[in-house]
Amino acid sequence: MLNKLVYSCLFFLIFGNIAFAQDDEKADEVDTSLMVVQDSVTAKKREPLNVLAPSKAAFYSAVLPGLGQAYNKKYWKIPLVYAAIGIPAYLYIKNDKDYDLYRDAYKRRLAGFPQNSEGDPFPNVSNDGLIRAQQTLRRNKELALLFTIGMYALNIVDANVDAHLLQFNVDEDLSLRPHFKYNEMENNTNLGLTLNFKF
Repeated sequence: MLNKLVYSCLFFLIFGNIAFAQDDEKADEVDTSLMVVQDSVTAKKREPLNVLAPSKAAFYSAVLPGLGQAYNKKYWKIPLVYAAIGIPAYLYIKNDKDYDLYRDAYKRRLAGFPQNSEGDPFPNVSNDGLIRAQQTLRRNKELALLFTIGMYALNIVDANVDAHLLQFNVDEDLSLRPHFKYNEMENNTNLGLTLNFKF
């Protein structure tokens, strides 16, 4: 039993050394089919980095929504900014007017005017209904105000982030693109990837 264990360990050690030796011989050979030829890229002068551009864009958007997007030359975003801020602002104003209308009708009834009297804007609504309508309209008004403020803040953040991303380096100094090379020795085409990274 012990002899079988010793023989099997020796067999695995010798077989393992032979396998590693073959890998070392293969490592010395150069596989030309995987070689990639680096493209010559002419160096372009990059624009200097404007550190204040993001803060300027954020300031312009804070002063007038959409102005930061115009500063970043993203003119297509301006209508989106005004829609995102304008719709909740419109809903706030509408709910505020409706709330005032229901509140005045409720105050009129508390002053002693009966429900179906002349000048009552809601003759078919009870006092309880007026109170529930005021609560609902107040909640909708506050939510619309919250969305308006949130969209205003998002407009500022968008202008700031967009100005940061405009300064992101996307030139040819760092690129990864497919590469086709004709191998004359084997008379076929090799496919590879070219990674350019220059300082």
